[in-house]
Amino acid sequence: MATKIQIAVEDEGAGQRLDHYLAARPELVAESLSRTRIKSLIESGLVWLDEAPALAPKTKLRAGQIVEIDVPDPAPAEPKAEEIPLDIRYEDEFLVVLNKPAGLVVHPGAGHETGTLVNALIAHCGESLSGIGGVKRPGIVHRLDKDTSGLLVVAKTDAAHQGLSKLFADHGRSLPLTREYLAICWGAPERPGGTIDAPLGRHAIQREKMAIVSEARGRQALTHWRLLEKFGADREGRPVASLIACALETGRTHQIRVHLASIGHPLLGDEVYGAGFKTKARLLSFKAQQALAALGRQALHARALGFEHPVTGEALLFESDPPEDFLDLLEALRAG
Repeated sequence: MATKIQIAVEDEGAGQRLDHYLAARPELVAESLSRTRIKSLIESGLVWLDEAPALAPKTKLRAGQIVEIDVPDPAPAEPKAEEIPLDIRYEDEFLVVLNKPAGLVVHPGAGHETGTLVNALIAHCGESLSGIGGVKRPGIVHRLDKDTSGLLVVAKTDAAHQGLSKLFADHGRSLPLTREYLAICWGAPERPGGTIDAPLGRHAIQREKMAIVSEARGRQALTHWRLLEKFGADREGRPVASLIACALETGRTHQIRVHLASIGHPLLGDEVYGAGFKTKARLLSFKAQQALAALGRQALHARALGFEHPVTGEALLFESDPPEDFLDLLEALRAG
């Protein structure tokens, strides 16, 4: 049975966005509904405003309006359980922190209906996996690209899901959150560090790609980076490649890949955003060329993940060494 909630908008709610207003309401907090879930309910026609469907999450409210929400029971996870090995770094009754290998898709989608992390989690967690992420995304709060390796946290309960969703939506601005990645890039920035502040949205023509777009079309994206190492030299004496650490202040799709490419330093092995740099491989040593070919993916690894436990309040910090293919490329680059 769906839960029905009715709310009369008070004076202080006037002018607020519908999704923001509902996310802060105690009635919905009690139901452990994240803002993402509320947005999904609105777009699915399950939120009514003065007896008419409110299909836009950004609808501005007026005092005295009546909001009605039909909250369906969490849908069962349709994907089937699959016994896929998981590298679990931490687990309790509320959440799981794991080290995702490159090549593993996080949740089912077109072309990847089986063999995903969600399939593995259903087998590992059973019915304890949080259901408010949606049918094909149970427990998933954030994700990594298929070919990006590293640390990922998954919610096992709805309360943990809500707390983690709030944390990742805040992006470390007022709540403690650490997300650091290691990236091997073409060339090297001239400065030791900096911040890339450029909004991201879907590419206007190639819809599978993301791109830097206007603020009106995109969402704010902030990447802080620092240069760790430089490798090799071209004919002008400039580094051929470099190792860069990136800390995310936002978590947009392909954020690091697009941002680093935008400053002229796409990731080694990135066929989508670094295709124009393929010819630079000839500047690498034979051993490094072999290691890059063996990598067969973008050189990106989620190295550190730190956050406050959404239920116990404990400060948690996890670190993960890059996998063997990433380390082999680093070793070959260092050898020259």
